[in-house]
Amino acid sequence: MSAIVDGPDGVIDGPVPTINVLFTMHPGFDTLDLCGPLEVLGHARHNTSDPNTKAFNCRFVAEKEHTVSAQGASFRAHMDFEDAMEDIAEFDMLVVPGGSVDPVLKAGKESPVQKLIQKFIELQEGDPSKERTLMSVCTGSLFLAQAGHLQGMGATTHPDFYTKLEILCQEAARKGDYQQTDVMEVPYVVNNARFALDVDGKDNPFVFSKKPSKERRRSIARKGSDAWRDGMRRRESIARRANLPLGGMRLVTSGGVTTGIDASLYLVSAMVSQAAAEEVARVMQYDWKKGVTVDGIDV
Repeated sequence: MSAIVDGPDGVIDGPVPTINVLFTMHPGFDTLDLCGPLEVLGHARHNTSDPNTKAFNCRFVAEKEHTVSAQGASFRAHMDFEDAMEDIAEFDMLVVPGGSVDPVLKAGKESPVQKLIQKFIELQEGDPSKERTLMSVCTGSLFLAQAGHLQGMGATTHPDFYTKLEILCQEAARKGDYQQTDVMEVPYVVNNARFALDVDGKDNPFVFSKKPSKERRRSIARKGSDAWRDGMRRRESIARRANLPLGGMRLVTSGGVTTGIDASLYLVSAMVSQAAAEEVARVMQYDWKKGVTVDGIDV
């Protein structure tokens, strides 16, 4: 818990809980799919001038204690999937990297990764009052497509896998309720966005809407991490979430490898503050690329 400051506009009183993030790992996952978002989230602070106001707490889950990435790096997990299934309610965000995906796709619903994703979604559908986020990086979106979680959504993946993503989404649509998926050639796609990102009354320069409005309403809850608290208290928003796919869970898919960094910067902007995201990009010396938001709900 940490007190936070919202830049030059003033101080937001009261503590804000650290946002708990769980990264899945499977043999052959792409190193940067995990390390890119981890780097971004690890640098994010509620108060950019106070290193003690850490915004995110990250953990790893895998079948075994050590998992080797596609690049040969060994990563140690904090827990196995059995423990993660028991403790998944403690996490606010689930991040699914891609890489070598065929073994997971072959296992289908029996894959520990797929089971954990399903459990996380079921939690949101059962309790839409909580702000949960599911993000895939690169080919991790193929897991979501196979399980039918992208039906009626916009999505993206690595450019080499656009066709495979479309095929998996079409197969899921035939098995489900025939809702199609809009596969986009963009760095990242955000579904069920919680807040209209707004900077001094102007559209966020790093995010543009798929369906722009000439008279876009100004954000009513975008004072840094105040958005994180208020988003879980507004009854009207909660009711709207309950009627949306996946219980209104914020669903983010990013494209190839480095776009996981772009998507993570978006999440820092949405869940912490615009200033925090810009500071992380500055520290990382990274040029933050635009993504697409689709059908925001708390705007």
